[in-house]
Amino acid sequence: MEAGLALGLPAAVAGGAIIALLLGLFGGGGSVLATPLLLYIVGISDPHVAIGTGAAAVAVNAAANLAVQARAGTVKWPCALSFAGAGLAGSLAGAVLAQRVDGQALLSAFALAMLAVGLAMLRPAKAEGDPAVRLDLPMTLKLVPAGLVVGLAAGFFGIGGGFLIVPGLMAATGMTLANAAASSLVSVMVFGVATAGTYAVAGRVDGPALLAMVAGGLIGVLAAKPLAPRLATRAALARRLSAIMVILTALYVGWRSLG
Repeated sequence: MEAGLALGLPAAVAGGAIIALLLGLFGGGGSVLATPLLLYIVGISDPHVAIGTGAAAVAVNAAANLAVQARAGTVKWPCALSFAGAGLAGSLAGAVLAQRVDGQALLSAFALAMLAVGLAMLRPAKAEGDPAVRLDLPMTLKLVPAGLVVGLAAGFFGIGGGFLIVPGLMAATGMTLANAAASSLVSVMVFGVATAGTYAVAGRVDGPALLAMVAGGLIGVLAAKPLAPRLATRAALARRLSAIMVILTALYVGWRSLG
């Protein structure tokens, strides 16, 4: 644990709760907050350690949310596994590539990725779709290349990629927004494990910060379950507010990376 980090561990708990909450409600968007939180609030100084630790926390939080969604029967497993399986190779390659990039340059690129996430979240989400969708060959031919590209981006930036996975699943399969958000958690978990594993091998995962974020994530998972139905009529507003938070954070990260 880095010097002074203990003072930021309560912030890591709170951040883990927020990230898990957003993952549970929207299937993505919250994971991009992990790296800025660890760098500027928790107190980790190395961008690579922040990315590796954040990826590990996101993977655990996604797994916890996935367990809830699996029990609810909202995960379309064949589609989810096809997307995640294709993206696994991409996420491993992206994580290896990112560790060869200078930390400050990586943060500048990360800020741009965050900005893209925030802008994507501002787009209206379409809820219509087929709740009984079944995987077939044409769907697979769409899911595999999309998963590979999204996995590469997720591994390089250390993000879950849910903001890309959800619309990707809907476009390739025609499933509903609820099914896509739940199914995306499979990929978020797989990409997070692959990215974090690559960083962990290089000694770039901070154990205390990770445990604090996981502890907070359990709170977020429990909060997301009852909040999801209550937000059904206000989901668009909640998503816009989350998008604005992501965009402001992206601007701050970009400013700090240039300083």
